[in-house]
Amino acid sequence: MFNLALTFFIIAIIAAILGFTGIAGTLVWAAKVLFLAGLILAIVFFLLGRRTPPI
Repeated sequence: MFNLALTFFIIAIIAAILGFTGIAGTLVWAAKVLFLAGLILAIVFFLLGRRTPPI
């Protein structure tokens, strides 16, 4: 997820430099959503931790 967020962010920067503001805004929004989703999942998995399987 973080790789996709970084990719969208880099493409958004390139699009903004080239003047495609509508596409850049959409890509920045997608990067934010993917980053937040990845961060939430990372926190949830960290809190759950590794548990031994039930017997």
